[in-house]
Amino acid sequence: MQWLSVIPFLVVIPLAIWTKQVLPGLIVGLLAGSYLAEPTVIGGIGQAIAYIVDSLRNESNIKVLIFLYAFSGLVGMIKSAGGIRGFVELSAERVKTKREALVLTWISTFGTFSAPNFRIVTVAPIMKALLKKIKMSKEELAFAIETTSAPLIALVPIATASVGYMVSLIDQSLRQENIHLDAYSLFIRSIPFNFFSIILLMLGFYLSFIHRSKQPVTGAEGKEQLEKDPDWHHCHPAVSKELPKKPWNLLVPLILVIGLTLFLTWWDGHAKGYLFFNAFIKADVLTSMVVALIVTSFVSAVFFMVQRNKLVDLISRFIEGGNELMPVILLLAVVWGLTASAQDLGFSAFVTSNVGWIPSAFVPPVLFVIGSIISYFVGSSWGTWGILMPLGISMGAVSGAPLALVVGAVFASGAFGAFASPLSDNTNTIGKILDLTVIKYARFKLTPALIAAGIATVLYGGATLIL
Repeated sequence: MQWLSVIPFLVVIPLAIWTKQVLPGLIVGLLAGSYLAEPTVIGGIGQAIAYIVDSLRNESNIKVLIFLYAFSGLVGMIKSAGGIRGFVELSAERVKTKREALVLTWISTFGTFSAPNFRIVTVAPIMKALLKKIKMSKEELAFAIETTSAPLIALVPIATASVGYMVSLIDQSLRQENIHLDAYSLFIRSIPFNFFSIILLMLGFYLSFIHRSKQPVTGAEGKEQLEKDPDWHHCHPAVSKELPKKPWNLLVPLILVIGLTLFLTWWDGHAKGYLFFNAFIKADVLTSMVVALIVTSFVSAVFFMVQRNKLVDLISRFIEGGNELMPVILLLAVVWGLTASAQDLGFSAFVTSNVGWIPSAFVPPVLFVIGSIISYFVGSSWGTWGILMPLGISMGAVSGAPLALVVGAVFASGAFGAFASPLSDNTNTIGKILDLTVIKYARFKLTPALIAAGIATVLYGGATLIL
């Protein structure tokens, strides 16, 4: 009866594509698995709750949730203290040409790589303010920003909203297969195999600084737009005129959280007796990131209070910011429950018995293609990762495909949807800020995305044969 273990996944994927929402599919998949494990009217629901509660008792899982909530809360305080508006105003005053704007877009990744939407909200208003004086279409602007958002952030191993989630998915999937590997180390080894993100970054750099369009776009489009709507401050609440202009309220917290994360990670590994580079690999990275974030939140609150921001307002903005990520936290809890239900139904044993005949060279490219299709139709990288990672680790372990390559393929497939899908939060956020028609803009960037995806698919097949 081990074949029953695949039913939850067979429910999740088509339902997510049909509804264009990940969470309903995951919930129905969890209920399907729970009722198979406990086939009574009330028992199935009780079992689903038990799976979620058990997953939330796990120490690493709780740390991930704390990190996600606290990170979003810190961003909420930064917004209310005028950090993002101040950075936007300062940058808009200094940038005069298209090349300077593109250089700023790429350089700003060092301070805004924490989350894709955070980066878009910080950089896109600058570009909107510059549309009148630079020779570039709004689609080109958006493409340059998005290329250095979700694809790049998927490659960053510290101090991002994604890394805790990504490592937790790997950890849960490894435990499901009784594979005794360090999840963070496996994540680090998978980064060079996120071929889609790497290729898209290279393509974005080429289009930004080397390629010359045969038909240059003048600033007329931006000029016309600004004549209709000269004030860009209402394009997002984070740059509202009602907020102060204080760029250091963005820069100081970001420098502090990145610096503390690096130091505490090294310190933890050093305390365990490892030298510099091994210290980072052997450290408890998740704990270091959580501690660094909590300390940064407290220090930032004091820093903002010195500037006469009221404590009650800062607390309110922290809670509001954290609550913005509650849908993601709920998504993660359901993913954990779904993985546990599949494990109880014998998913690992089923894969071992029935998938071993698949050549290892097919596993990474097939996972990438399937994941890219899912992520394009649901518009969620995190949802795609949650659906595919347990399946990917199982298939990789059975087929003999390198696990780092499999993990890289799964993460790459989610990055494809986050970048290319018209349903993606990133696409819709930047479309709203730059006044783009979302479907038209999604078509504009689909061609380079498909080129990068095609090259990545070939590389996954080739890399499996070589490794």
